[in-house]
Order: sequence, then structure tokens, then C-alpha cells
Amino acid sequence: MLTTKLTEHAGVEYPIICGAMYPCSNPELVAAAANGGGMAILQPVSLTMVHGFDEPDLNQGLVNGIRHIRSLTDKPIGFNALIERGNDRYLDRMSQWIDIAIEEGIRFFVTSLGKPDWVCERVHSRGGFVYHDVTNMTHAIKGMECGVDGLICVNDRAGGHLGDQSMERMHSEMKELGIPLICAGGIGSEKELGHALGLGYDGVQMGTRFIASTECSMPHEYKQAIVESGEEDIDWTVKLTGVPVSVIRTESHKRENNWIVRKLLSGRLKHRTRWLLNTLSFRRWRKMSKGKRSNRDIWSAGKSVETINSIESATTIMRNLGKSIARE
Repeated sequence: MLTTKLTEHAGVEYPIICGAMYPCSNPELVAAAANGGGMAILQPVSLTMVHGFDEPDLNQGLVNGIRHIRSLTDKPIGFNALIERGNDRYLDRMSQWIDIAIEEGIRFFVTSLGKPDWVCERVHSRGGFVYHDVTNMTHAIKGMECGVDGLICVNDRAGGHLGDQSMERMHSEMKELGIPLICAGGIGSEKELGHALGLGYDGVQMGTRFIASTECSMPHEYKQAIVESGEEDIDWTVKLTGVPVSVIRTESHKRENNWIVRKLLSGRLKHRTRWLLNTLSFRRWRKMSKGKRSNRDIWSAGKSVETINSIESATTIMRNLGKSIARE
């Protein structure tokens, strides 16, 4: 067994995170990945608004969703907190959700965007750990100043929001910071996992590989597209959220927004405009998660598709990856 700071902080067997994905992180996927021995991160918006826990009281919906996952696994699970400013109502909701997650016994949090100082304060007071998504040294230093316990280093091969630096460069620049570094992007098989750990990362975060799992509720066509695609089929678009997102190239795929949206994104209303784009994407992805297909579907995926060749149980995927570490 390979023990790293990640396995110690997360309380798991393997230094592998099944990352939070909107809307792909359905309860069954989270539980199955956790049962495989890694850390699985729940995505609260997906849980409450997509996967059946959308009670009129969203706070109770989150409680019910967490407890449903707990009924499927007794392994540790984590919580994703997207804390970007721009919508005070959403941030207030996320603040309440973080408190609920803590009360429900979750002690591992991954923050995305925004300043995570207030999250660290709450989580640390209950003995938990906060890892923060970063794409460069500037964000890494800001995260450390806020008190985070580890950094999720999102590189240029990631699915979803991607960075612009290689996994090698990110580790080389950040290895002297003195806190755990997690490689996020381009990990689809034992080969890339071994390479990342060999560079000195404390673990990896994987997303695309777990979409191509039997427990993921995404359409079979999406999973099959991941299996059949190579890295040359991966492109980017800003149409989903206003910032580059890695996607599978399709006939309906376009990189840029129209000129009006581009102008709004470059001005004082950029945060509100991004929030609007996220809301529109939310509605489209929610329909897709319920099996409603259209020719406008956008399938997010990273360049790890290159080495993903099968659709298997998330538990099997996690265990096989973990065992490959032990063999080495």
C-alpha cells in the first residue's frame, strides 16, 4: 500500500480522488467509487437538483442525499464547494450546505474558485481538511494564504475547467510549497497514474474515467463516446461557463460565444454573465442526465480518453488502479 498525505487526510486506501462532476456525480457513482477504496467527492448541486433530492427545502434535500449515499457505502466521502462570487444567494446556500456536510460527518472538502479562507476556518474547527483547485502558482499561493491543506493541480489535459500548464511543469513549480499536490488531468489508466505518482504527486484526481462507468447516470452514448475517442478528439469551448472547458468535439461543437456574450464577459458584468451561462448549461445537462438527448448536447471530457477503453463498475476501476500502485 502507498501511504501519502492524501490517504492520511482523506482516510482512504488509495491516493485517488473520483472528482466532483456536474451533473455526472450521481449518488450511485459516488458510493461505488468510495467502495473501491479511493476518495469520492459528491457535487451538491447535482445531488439536490438533478438526482432526485430536490425537496422544496434544498437543505433537507442535501441531508437526504448524503444519507442515501451513506446507505450505499460506509467509506469516507468528500464534498465539493464551488465558491465563486457573483451570486450572493448561491454563496449563502453553499455556506449552509458546508455546515450541513460537516454535521453529517464529512471531513474532506474540495473548493473551487473563490477565496476558501472561510471554508478552511469551519472545516479545520471540526478536524477536517480542505484541498483547493488551482491552475497556476498565483492561485496556489493565494490558496495557501487562506489555509488550505492541499492543492488540486488542474493541468492542460483535464476535463471540465482545464488549466494551461502540463502536469510536469505544475509539479516542478509547486513542489517546494510544502503541502500535498494532487494531479488533476490526463489520468485514464495505470500508466498515467504511475507517471503522476513518479513525479512526486501525493495523489491524482480523475473524472472522465468515472463517467465511463456502469454506475454513472449519463447516457450510454456519452460513455461510448469517451471509450471511442482519442486525445485528438478533445477540444475546448467557453460556451458552457464563460471560461475554457474541455469537451469532445462534435458536429454542434463551437469554441466561442457570440460577440454580445464576449463583450459582457470582458466587462463589469463578467461574474453575472458567467453565472447566467452556468444556469443555462445546468438546464441542458439536467435534461441530458434524465435521458433527454438533443443535437446540442455537449460532452465534457479530458484527454485521458486516449487510454480509456471500457465501461466498467466504478468500484472495479478504483480497485484496479489502486492495485496497480501496490504492484509497483
